[in-house]
Amino acid sequence: MYENIAAISTANGTGGVAIIRISGKNSLNTALKMFKPAANVKRIMPNYMYSGNIIGDGFEDYGFMVYFKAPRSFTGEDIVEFHCHGGVRIARGILKKVLSSGARAAERGEFTRRAFLNGKLSLASAEGMADMINAESLALVRAGSMMYFEKLTAQVRELQDGLKDVLARSAVEIDYPEEDSDGVDFAEISKKIKSLQQSVSALIKTYIGGKKLKSGVTVAICGKPNAGKSSLLNALLGYDKAIVSSQAGTTRDIVEGEIEINGVKYILTDTAGIREQAGEIESIGIERAKNAIVSADVVLSVTDGSGEADIPREFSGKKFTVFNKCDKVKPSGCYDVAVSAKTGAGIEELKEKLAQTGAVEYASDKVFIIEERHYDALSRAAEFLKSAADNIGSYTLDLITVDLKEAWSALGEITGETANEEIISTVFAKFCVGK
Repeated sequence: MYENIAAISTANGTGGVAIIRISGKNSLNTALKMFKPAANVKRIMPNYMYSGNIIGDGFEDYGFMVYFKAPRSFTGEDIVEFHCHGGVRIARGILKKVLSSGARAAERGEFTRRAFLNGKLSLASAEGMADMINAESLALVRAGSMMYFEKLTAQVRELQDGLKDVLARSAVEIDYPEEDSDGVDFAEISKKIKSLQQSVSALIKTYIGGKKLKSGVTVAICGKPNAGKSSLLNALLGYDKAIVSSQAGTTRDIVEGEIEINGVKYILTDTAGIREQAGEIESIGIERAKNAIVSADVVLSVTDGSGEADIPREFSGKKFTVFNKCDKVKPSGCYDVAVSAKTGAGIEELKEKLAQTGAVEYASDKVFIIEERHYDALSRAAEFLKSAADNIGSYTLDLITVDLKEAWSALGEITGETANEEIISTVFAKFCVGK
């Protein structure tokens, strides 16, 4: 735990600046073996940046060194960072020198793992950081930041504190029944358990929106051949992604693109035109189109007045009928929005319709469950609380406390208090080396 670890903390490739990070009990001594301050420095002070020459593997570079003293650092250990010119060979050469001067190469996520083990952040906070780094939408950045800044951990620990209170009161009754002449107040304990159960359930419900924030809303564009599906995809994306042709059966495979509406990611899928008479290759594309429709959150059923393609009955999401080519044909029949993929008319209105399907109030202070691991832990906690609530008064108090302890333990998997080594390793394997 106290050995020095080191890694390049900036992204691979050429840039203005590269950062090499060292963490561990002797990180400063290791760094001073390869740093020559530009000025006469008698003592390296924490939180100051010093300029000078950094000795690399066979060369020297002019850059900066900064020292963060434990416990006031990211990992909770002594940390030293070298800020050098951002050449790939320069950064690797300095790292190689660090490794030969008293450190070993860090594993994936090992810096953040040490921060967790040293109590600098909770396990949920670490996962929020990973979600922010990997976010492809503003909504996920915000949702991840709620975890990173311990908002989810605070709510979960509040639930755990409530369970501790019930467990403490139950323990007194179990161990010292003679001290309470009136007996245990089962009604009051039942009320408290049901309140905790409702709070857990409220968190679980946010997972529906959380999945949209993390994975995006899948949108399948379907219709008969030549209805303008590929043109609509291009219009929504704002650039040409799909091949557009008047020849039926041009789109034979899935074509995808992504857009962001109100901070939420939408994954658009252009599917093959669905018709009865099709060749062997086109038929494969039609079958894939049907599978894409069934698994989509939203379907845009495109028509130009010649009718709509049949939607598989297994589809259970939201459907919008889009009348395309309104610049050529007067819209008729039942439709939700009329557009012209060619001129752009109605495209913004269609985006507003899509926005309703992914509408998530991702206010800066709202917590969403975006990790399946958290959803699973909360679901188990809810089941244990339900069992306790249903059986109170029928079972002895010591049996009720078994369910309450299991609920507390399940919640602790989110914060990291009861997470086993397998869970912890899985979480930090998501990080890159250097983070």
